[in-house]
Amino acid sequence: MSTKENPYISLVGAGPGDVELISVKGLNRLKKAKVVLFDALVNEELLTYAPTAKKIFVGKRKGFKAYEQEEINQLLVDSANEFGHVVRLKGGDSFVFGRGMEEILFARKHQIPTEVIPGISSSISVPALAEIPVTHRGISNSFLVLSATLADGSLNPELKKATELKATIVILMGIAQLPKIVELYQAANKGEIPVSIVYNGSLETQQEVFGTINTIIGQNEQGSLSGPGVIVIGEVVSLAGNYPTKIYSESTSCCIL
Repeated sequence: MSTKENPYISLVGAGPGDVELISVKGLNRLKKAKVVLFDALVNEELLTYAPTAKKIFVGKRKGFKAYEQEEINQLLVDSANEFGHVVRLKGGDSFVFGRGMEEILFARKHQIPTEVIPGISSSISVPALAEIPVTHRGISNSFLVLSATLADGSLNPELKKATELKATIVILMGIAQLPKIVELYQAANKGEIPVSIVYNGSLETQQEVFGTINTIIGQNEQGSLSGPGVIVIGEVVSLAGNYPTKIYSESTSCCIL
């Protein structure tokens, strides 16, 4: 009798980086996986929970792609048909700028059963880990999550509309676009709005830069920081424990923490 498993794909959100921020359900799926396809922002320590599984890196970073998305879709289907249970492990939450639904739809097209296990999105968790609430009574009644860059590399035009809102604005994949984002807010006469950039959120290397629209570029350059960064714009930023009581000029480094 054949012991081959039926094909099955689990789309698992790994959270913002800290291995303890994956869900129990996601971790249980990893332990049972025959194949794991993982992204660049996934903490590779999580792979130790799937010791016998075949691991395939399919990550994308600026200027580099291990596989094109169409190749990842096909690899998921082929792996499921050959090995059975496949875990697609993605940083954050798979449905927040993660192209997870594209992979689910492709699997459906090939009659492969799927499940979605949500992950903790960096859009909310990373500000929280810097003690920045995305909403706060009397200050911000809503928040908007945006990607700074479109698929063709251009600036997301919705960023200009965001300058009109009192909502907290959370921007992912936006560090390279920071000067253009600042220009949009300055053009809207909102140069004094508090801003934070949180790098490597949830990891031991997490660092925050604080400033205002008018000072954040200088503060960020003085920090010489690197890694994935989340930009948070809004009055709620001033509630953070590390937020300076006074924002100084661009020539001062007090606001890099």
